[in-house]
Amino acid sequence: MPLRVERRERVAILTLDDPDRRNALSPELVDEIIAAVAACESDDDVGALVVTGAPPAFCSGADVSALKSMSGRDASDVRAIYDGFLSIRDSSLPTVAAVNGPAVGAGFNLALCCDVRIAGASARFDARFARIGLHPGGGHVWMLEREVGPQATAAITLFGERVDAERAAELGLVWRRVADDELLGAAVEFASSAAALPRDLAAAVKATLRETPWQPDFEAAVQTELARQKRTFEQGGGGPH
Repeated sequence: MPLRVERRERVAILTLDDPDRRNALSPELVDEIIAAVAACESDDDVGALVVTGAPPAFCSGADVSALKSMSGRDASDVRAIYDGFLSIRDSSLPTVAAVNGPAVGAGFNLALCCDVRIAGASARFDARFARIGLHPGGGHVWMLEREVGPQATAAITLFGERVDAERAAELGLVWRRVADDELLGAAVEFASSAAALPRDLAAAVKATLRETPWQPDFEAAVQTELARQKRTFEQGGGGPH
């Protein structure tokens, strides 16, 4: 099976484990990611997810054979490749990418879909879409621009700039850079803070993080937060912060 799932207390670790294909997103792996995320969502003992890859890569992108089969296909067939990383993005659980090597194309998207990225020294971020004759897909430009701004997004997607772990930290693409042998432990420890929260509270905060930037004005943002904060009061949470 190309996906391993293990637990460390309340953190579930999803490890892409197809090293011969550098953890490429094959249809089988996509299906396993979707199923694993759904299982974690339904398990009250899971409070957060860490996504990583078996060495030597985080994820090399969409499986080449799957990409070739997309020629002339309907857009819904192409979108099926996205479903694995989008299930991570749509999860109500806090998510951390432990980027342990190259994150390429759709693999870059997989990292972007996580709430926070922690990079090992071997991490590399490479859009690569345009260099192989493909337009970026899967929401890549939208997600990347929100993380690093328009100029860096153009440099990466249009000019083909590859970003190593140090540069990714400078750009704000990753939250932290650590030694390779410390990466998974650091990611699990980081995820544990969010995993310890009540699940309803973590899901509500995550929803607010997603929605607030798109509110029409400050007052709308205040009201969005107020409605959810009120529910925490009703559920026995602490006083206003």
